[in-house]
Amino acid sequence: MKVCLEENEKIEDLQCKDLKIIQNKKLYNFTSDSVVLANYVKTKPSDIAVEIGTGSGVISILVQAKNNLKKIYAFEIQEQMQKLANKNVEFNDLSEKISVVCDDIKNFAKHFPKNSIDVVFSNPPYFKTTNFKQNEVKKCCKEEVLLSCEQLCIMASAMLKNGGEFYCCYGAERSCELICNLNSNNLAVKEMFFTENGKGEVKLVVLKAVKGGKNGVKVLPNLVTNEENGNYLESLQTKHFIND
Repeated sequence: MKVCLEENEKIEDLQCKDLKIIQNKKLYNFTSDSVVLANYVKTKPSDIAVEIGTGSGVISILVQAKNNLKKIYAFEIQEQMQKLANKNVEFNDLSEKISVVCDDIKNFAKHFPKNSIDVVFSNPPYFKTTNFKQNEVKKCCKEEVLLSCEQLCIMASAMLKNGGEFYCCYGAERSCELICNLNSNNLAVKEMFFTENGKGEVKLVVLKAVKGGKNGVKVLPNLVTNEENGNYLESLQTKHFIND
């Protein structure tokens, strides 16, 4: 499919099933967080899923390619990012499988019933709000200006069926806060691991929680994402996400 690139846009090859992603250097560009989460999410072909905060759409696109599930509703509150996500979905001929929704996730009930979703996944803004001046779109993608940790967990629980799964990555230093909010909303953490860079610094917590699940969590080994020089390890390159 041909696509008309706007100023500051470029096409990057995801090296996976001929998928490509359009990124705009003036907007938020995905990082290794997205790589890790997309590789971790597991679904069934019959599942209906929701992504909270899709950004450029890269995670939903890769999750769909990996799992071939029934439907993904990819929510994005920022219009500029929503338009880019929709452009990427159309560019990869996935419009029948992924619906990009430009709306606040708190309004999800306008789009489907409560307690009706099989899987929810999110790489949300997990930094506390700061006074640092930056591009407003990037700020809302990084800092919890529009979505707090508590709101994230409330919405995930409200959408999920009993037994439904929630996949999330979050700043490691806020892992206790995340788990407390999950527990408060009937989401039991069942698996979790941390990522660390090549210098031994822990960066992210990545987890799967189950609505109505029993107590008991499997803690997986840490995932090292970078070499000591800061370069991503080969295993974190998009071409290694999915076995064709």
